[in-house]
Amino acid sequence: MNPWLGWGLAAVLVAAAWQGYGWMGVLFALTAVVFWLLLQFNRSLRVMKNASQAPVGAVDSAVMLNARLRPGMTLLQVIALTKSLGRRLDDAGDAWAWEDASGSRVELQLRGGKLERFSLVRPAADEPPPPAP
Repeated sequence: MNPWLGWGLAAVLVAAAWQGYGWMGVLFALTAVVFWLLLQFNRSLRVMKNASQAPVGAVDSAVMLNARLRPGMTLLQVIALTKSLGRRLDDAGDAWAWEDASGSRVELQLRGGKLERFSLVRPAADEPPPPAP
């Protein structure tokens, strides 16, 4: 969700609660907004906890990951798909990669925390696959 839209809806909720129920409505609306923020925070922590238990930059199938990616996805959504943290490709932190056991990898380019472009890179036919970790 666009942050501007989310905060705008929260402001509308608080204003409507004020008009309808006064201070008690405002307290209820603020409670609902804080609850929503806690749900989002809990989701982020759960995704990161699951990703921390897997090898960095590893994915079951790079081809399947490539098929499920869409431009505009957030890094948190990508990490939830891969169930592992990506391997950083540059110092700026905008390029990430995930690799499978066959040596195929998906390289992602992010801009502003959103997926801009991605590509599937397969090993050459004469190259042996990397050793299993």
